[in-house]
Amino acid sequence: MPHPLLPLVKAQINLDHDLDDALLEHKIATAEAWCATFLGVHEIPAPVLTEAVLQLAAYWYAEREAVTSGPMGMIPFGVHDLLRPYAEVVTGHVSI
Repeated sequence: MPHPLLPLVKAQINLDHDLDDALLEHKIATAEAWCATFLGVHEIPAPVLTEAVLQLAAYWYAEREAVTSGPMGMIPFGVHDLLRPYAEVVTGHVSI
């Protein structure tokens, strides 16, 4: 059964064939795991998580290699902006 976000990711990157579906499903699963790990939580409003996963999966689909001949960016700022309000902040300070 295809991942429920697969059609949205394909629309995000303007892809109209099925040849890369397995690769895209892997990118989606990895993006979901990255978002959950980044936040340290698993309760994220569905539209926010969906948009972050779409952006991240599309970015990873376009930038498939760890090394490129041109400049390589970090994770898209939009992903951080979407997820930051839900991130668990750990400061190391313990109040008694």
